[in-house]
Amino acid sequence: MSLSDPIADMLTRIRNALRSRHTVVTVPASRVCQGICGVLKAEGYVEDFKRIEDAKQGLLRIYLKYSPLGEDVITEIKRVSKPGRRVYMGAEELPRPLNGLGICIVSTSKGILSDRQCRQQHVGGEVLCTIC
Repeated sequence: MSLSDPIADMLTRIRNALRSRHTVVTVPASRVCQGICGVLKAEGYVEDFKRIEDAKQGLLRIYLKYSPLGEDVITEIKRVSKPGRRVYMGAEELPRPLNGLGICIVSTSKGILSDRQCRQQHVGGEVLCTIC
């Protein structure tokens, strides 16, 4: 089965796993999804992720993070740029979710970066998703 939007599929699987209080979620691997997981780990939204090779394209196993009281670290996760409507922004135009408490994940010419990294490097790109 081919997916028309693997990023939205990954975000939906993470959202559903958080609602079900799972600690691990497995998604089909791609370079973009792996880059998004790298940003989520660097920003502290997930514990870790691992790429698992199989006979097909591989899998990403994402270890979700909860607070010491059991609350979700990720409260909201939204897809911004979609296959039917791409959203591009410059470094100065990037949104600040929750006034800087959340992050935007952006696909740039320098790889997949958070909005903070984009502002530091003065680079814009396609806004993939926002996470609060």
